[in-house]
Amino acid sequence: MKYILVTGGVISGVGKGVISSSFGAILKCCGIEVTSIKIDPYINLDAGTFSPYEHGEVYVLDDGGEVDLDLGNYERFLNITLHRENNITTGKIYKHVIDKERHGDYLGKTVQVVPHITDAIQEWVEKVAQKPVSDSGKAPQVCIIELGGIIGDIESMAFVEAFRQFQFRVKRENFCVAHVSLVPQPKTTGEHKTKPTQTSVRELRGLGLSPDIIVCRSEKPIGQSVKEKISNFCHVAPEQIISIPDLKSVYQVPVFMENHGMAEYLSKRLQLGITPLPPIRKYMRPWIDLGDRMTNLKSEITIGIVGKYTRLEDSYTSITKALKHAGNKVGYHVNLMFIEASNLEAVMLRDDPVAYHNAWHNLCICDGVIVPGGFGKRGVEGKIMACQWCRINLKPFLGICLGFQTAVIEYARNVLNLEGAHSTEVCEDTPHPVVIDMPEHNPGQMGGTMRLGKRTTIFKASDNNSRIKLLYGNKEQIDERHRHRYEVNPDYIKRFEEKGLHFVGVDVDQKRMEILELENHPYYVAVQYHPEYLSRPLNPSPPFLGLVLAAKDRLRVYFSRGCKLSPREPQSDYDSDDVGLEELTANKLNITNDHDDNSSAYSSSSFPETG
Repeated sequence: MKYILVTGGVISGVGKGVISSSFGAILKCCGIEVTSIKIDPYINLDAGTFSPYEHGEVYVLDDGGEVDLDLGNYERFLNITLHRENNITTGKIYKHVIDKERHGDYLGKTVQVVPHITDAIQEWVEKVAQKPVSDSGKAPQVCIIELGGIIGDIESMAFVEAFRQFQFRVKRENFCVAHVSLVPQPKTTGEHKTKPTQTSVRELRGLGLSPDIIVCRSEKPIGQSVKEKISNFCHVAPEQIISIPDLKSVYQVPVFMENHGMAEYLSKRLQLGITPLPPIRKYMRPWIDLGDRMTNLKSEITIGIVGKYTRLEDSYTSITKALKHAGNKVGYHVNLMFIEASNLEAVMLRDDPVAYHNAWHNLCICDGVIVPGGFGKRGVEGKIMACQWCRINLKPFLGICLGFQTAVIEYARNVLNLEGAHSTEVCEDTPHPVVIDMPEHNPGQMGGTMRLGKRTTIFKASDNNSRIKLLYGNKEQIDERHRHRYEVNPDYIKRFEEKGLHFVGVDVDQKRMEILELENHPYYVAVQYHPEYLSRPLNPSPPFLGLVLAAKDRLRVYFSRGCKLSPREPQSDYDSDDVGLEELTANKLNITNDHDDNSSAYSSSSFPETG
């Protein structure tokens, strides 16, 4: 087994996750099986109880592991399936060692950071590195390990010491260190400053790890003279210093790195035995095409994300990536409009009228709307109002998790006329609890107690004309990842469906509602699961693909072609023959262009003025 340790310097958030993923992408293009490990030096057992403002989104794996968002990068870039053990935290390591001590495994010895904690880290890495992560079932040949934070953080000292020992445990030819450092360029001088990188590398070397590769992150490319200066002070050859400036797309990074001969260097350094490579445009073709396509999209759409954590875009990383994947597939650049849900609420008209009117204006100009997941009371009423606006105004809509639940609440209030209908998460004494707790997934503590991981959703046999089912390839069942502890109250299902809100997907026991779809609407779909977690750059998630197509009124034509895109996509107009097919498909799916204003599904209720 070969190991690549990726460390960071100067500041966090410089892109270690993308760079680690790019190492893997390059090696996979060369036929090398790759796995990844993310080390987070916090004491939490996992990321499940984090606020999105604290650490970005919580990414969920197939086995229900709630992990750092960088594991999402690994899965998307490498097209692999990781496990909860691929995310190591200080809390996990200490709990593992303390449990062993309580069990008597240390035979009465004093348990210390060295050797017991450091040994536990090394054993964990070796064990996880052997696990297959791809459909081939083959054991990985290279394990890429990203150490969170930066060198010098007191929290990560035990991990740095563990890898200092680990390099001798596995031998030099099997262990490589890549150090990612920021090279700032102050506007006052316009000169790239190397001192922060020099200091960071000096500290890393002082801790017993010498970088083989230095990846310099900067806004603009650094020159050869800067590389030579870093080389002179950091004991690394100039050709082993890579400059990665800000690029238009993260999917350009693997090709950018490989243009520096990364595969050849890693093959020599780690003795991978990669045969002489053909021109880069052959073996890196998928990444070259993907990067070129994503940076040369001419048509645009705007999708609004009505969320609770919009101050930090990392809170919705997987959703934004899934939208980009879908837009790239059909030839549209997706502009994101983040809308704070609480600003849509009527109380804001009094407290902050500017924020209120701006939020509603932004919602109105979007081509499509997503109401994503979240927890707690704040902003729920704003999400409900966004669902109502999309339903009444025939705006393409996708609800996810809490967005699924708020769509149900809105429909209960304004179509079923159930006054006070709500979720017991927000209002425990609601007269109409249309969304209720799942007590078996909430045994009294917060972490890891929800309905988590990959679960099967079955499409109802009676809903053969379902748009979402067609988007999934007309399958009878699908597997998607979940993260929730509330569900639609089954006592109300019949009343919803009698009024036109159809639950077209259910769980294997047919007790829990998984997918809802509104008839007589261009695209009003909501799902209890999180489809964004399984979206891939070359294989976008079907619900997101449907939203993007519907946002440009292309969904019916897509269905008419047997769910195939036109080779001429995107284009401003379709041929007259296509229009005929569109009308034919519209009839098949019971879509009409003339909506009955008196229909209960579109009955209007009190609705805020949006200017």
